[in-house]
Amino acid sequence: MSGTELNSNLNSVSEKTVLSSLAGVQSNVLPKHQANVDSSVDSNLDLSGLSEADSIYHQPLKSVDRPSASRLAKRLYALDGFRKSDVSRHLFKKNEFSNLVAEEYLKNFEFTGDTLDVSLRKFLKQFCLTGETQERERVLAHFSHRYMECNPGTFNSEDACHTLTCAMMLLNTDLHGQTVGRKMTCSEFIENLADLNDGENFPKDILKTVFNSIKGEQLEWAMVSVPQQFIGQNPFLDVPDPSKTIEYKKGYVMRKCCMDADGRRTGLGKRSWKMFYAVLRDLILYLYKDEHQYKKGNLVEVASNAIRVHHCLVTKATDYTKKQHVFRLQSAEWAEFLFQTSNSKELQEWMDTLNFVAAAFSAEPLPGALGSKTGFQRPLLPVSYTRKTLREQFKNHEEKVESLEQELHQHRAGAPEKGAKSRDIQDYLAKETYLDFELKRYKTYVLLLQSKITALPEMESSLVETTIGEDDEVTSTTQFNSPTNKPVQRSLSDRYSYRAAIYQTDPRVDYDLV
Repeated sequence: MSGTELNSNLNSVSEKTVLSSLAGVQSNVLPKHQANVDSSVDSNLDLSGLSEADSIYHQPLKSVDRPSASRLAKRLYALDGFRKSDVSRHLFKKNEFSNLVAEEYLKNFEFTGDTLDVSLRKFLKQFCLTGETQERERVLAHFSHRYMECNPGTFNSEDACHTLTCAMMLLNTDLHGQTVGRKMTCSEFIENLADLNDGENFPKDILKTVFNSIKGEQLEWAMVSVPQQFIGQNPFLDVPDPSKTIEYKKGYVMRKCCMDADGRRTGLGKRSWKMFYAVLRDLILYLYKDEHQYKKGNLVEVASNAIRVHHCLVTKATDYTKKQHVFRLQSAEWAEFLFQTSNSKELQEWMDTLNFVAAAFSAEPLPGALGSKTGFQRPLLPVSYTRKTLREQFKNHEEKVESLEQELHQHRAGAPEKGAKSRDIQDYLAKETYLDFELKRYKTYVLLLQSKITALPEMESSLVETTIGEDDEVTSTTQFNSPTNKPVQRSLSDRYSYRAAIYQTDPRVDYDLV
């Protein structure tokens, strides 16, 4: 890893929302720590000017029963009647009593004189850090508050402490994760955190100590008694609730890893072909070892093999001649995989379904990161679902094609002169490669959505005009096997309209996109 991903994550948002951003934004610079996207602080938070960490300690306690909170905190710390996996849920709830329990719980930790990494190890060793993204964020906010209580003046604010805590979690993933490429260096770690100590730099000696500590010994962060429940190696990306996801396609495939999420070639011993039972649910392609494991219904077991397909591009691998019926999947993180299907029909269905789901669901990219670096950085690609209708999404993709064509033309017109700095040439080529890829991707999206929309008049019109996410009620997919002219109930999941559209084909459109 080149180390620029953390920079894009940290610098693309305000310091007050950095943990939410890291938990939810996919960086396209080196997007290994991808991200589900919720780049804002909890929508229920209505405290202007306060961070998530600040807000926890600026809520009136009213008549909360402190003695009861204190007793519960002592029992949680002593694991008196509780397991390690029970602790988090009593600390992350967003109410006054839970805040007070967390405050009392943290009083059991003495961090005075300890470095931040030593304190974090003490904290994470005591319990299992579980819960949704923002729930874990609140727990770490309590930790940052307590650390600053014990070590006032170490950092410029609790926000800065919170930022560095999050950066340490991601650094731990980068240095010790099994599926990453080149590891981040100390200088890159320091550079990525520039100006994030409330507008100032963190002391270099502290950052060097933190880096060397985590490099020498990874953080054991809360996986003692609960299974891994995040996709890939990012501790901030959750496995979606299976009851709220829709299955679009499944079947046996052969997979070959070509490029890792950092754009570097997959290491030797990890590139071989391997059979999986693939299941596409919403924007995630789960890879089970066989159909039996799929029927068990445990998504956690296959989370590490899962591939997020938001903003992906799937094409026929015409340049790969060793096997037949092979398609190439390039992810938003620029990871690359080859998949072999059983026949040409399956090949076409997988390509159509993956591209359509990516085109219909993927939210609009966020602006590029604004940080201390002047080099080219790809825009952030959110994992969240778009709330646009199918036609709105199609129009948006058309506009994106036009803007990319103009941007690519302007970019090539400003090519570096002979004798330019190598860094300038590298940035120019990197941006050109990115623009070429994005233009190809959006043209594919436009062509595919156009064909689906052309076929949609045969379906109930309300299937097209509903918006993803308005209603997540799950209903049987069988009602879409034979579309009728009967009015469609608004209680249907909007995503089913997209599932129905996937299998409506237009014979006038050539799907053999290379």
